Amino acid sequence: MRIVGLEMLNEFSTTYGEARCWIANWVAETTAATWTKPQDIKERHASASFLPENVVNFNIKGNWYRLETQISHELGVVGIRWVGTHSAYDRRTKRSRQ
Repeated sequence: MRIVGLEMLNEFSTTYGEARCWIANWVAETTAATWTKPQDIKERHASASFLPENVVNFNIKGNWYRLETQISHELGVVGIRWVGTHSAYDRRTKRSRQ
């Protein structure tokens, strides 16, 4: 898979160093992966959440942080939409529901 938006992950890793290893592993695995359907992701990332419009949320470091992506299985592209703390994610999604 090709990842778009790596600079967002690099910036996040600088601020939240304890997530750096998880993110580096996720990037390596995702780059090497061929996800042709959601089940391919679920087999490796059982806690991933699947939302409409091919949005997939990954839990980072035991759900301390969240990584929101949008995936095009047809093009083999994973776009980084957002990354942050779990509490920031909750505030963000709460605002979007209002």
